[in-house]
Amino acid sequence: MGARPHLATPQEGDPAIVLRGVAKTYGSGEVAVHALRGVELEIWPQEFVVLLGPSGSGKTTLLNLIGGIEAPSAGSIEVAGRDVAALDEEGRTRYRRETVGFIFQFFNLIPTLTALENVELVAELGDGDGRAAEMLERVGLGDRLDHFPAQLSGGEQQRVAVARALAGGPRVLLGDEPTGALDLETGRTVLELLHQLSHELRQTVLLVTHNASIARMADRVLRLRDGEIVGDERNPEPLAASALDW
Repeated sequence: MGARPHLATPQEGDPAIVLRGVAKTYGSGEVAVHALRGVELEIWPQEFVVLLGPSGSGKTTLLNLIGGIEAPSAGSIEVAGRDVAALDEEGRTRYRRETVGFIFQFFNLIPTLTALENVELVAELGDGDGRAAEMLERVGLGDRLDHFPAQLSGGEQQRVAVARALAGGPRVLLGDEPTGALDLETGRTVLELLHQLSHELRQTVLLVTHNASIARMADRVLRLRDGEIVGDERNPEPLAASALDW
């Protein structure tokens, strides 16, 4: 009870994300920090992947590189057929807008904008009656469109963040500790919603977390340590988010 069928279909068609020899170094010389060391990785369309690792293992750096927030020091990154590592700053901005959606631990909502305006602004929709309102309705906030973040609970703010990430129709969804600031029940609700909507919209999902319990709902679990992937396994029976406990 609580298990769900696999939704991903690995090795059908081309991978959604391909990393070859990806390294990231901050600083130089004796003070250089090697955050990632020659990472090789393929993630398949519509996979729901959880990336586990201790603090300092390189999880967030890897997410930032795939998301085009930073550029690698070496190696290639291809997402949805686009060579991300070769993009200039303007190209990475366009890539982030068109291809990826982000969900962060602390919501990152603009406090002076309503829920609807937050989704419109980041998704660049500019249409109060369009996709932004639709996505907020789908995350259960159709009656909170005109509320400001301070008027919403933590779980409601994270649902706004989910709507914001999905409203632009990204091919890839990236989450950095998306339940880290939430209690168990609210966290399960957000994960269940995220899984349901990303599946409906046929998106590839990569979630970074230190919470090993969340890995039980993934199609695939990657483990990172000292900037290297040291584990890669498929879940035989992924759980529904409602069955998770931590």
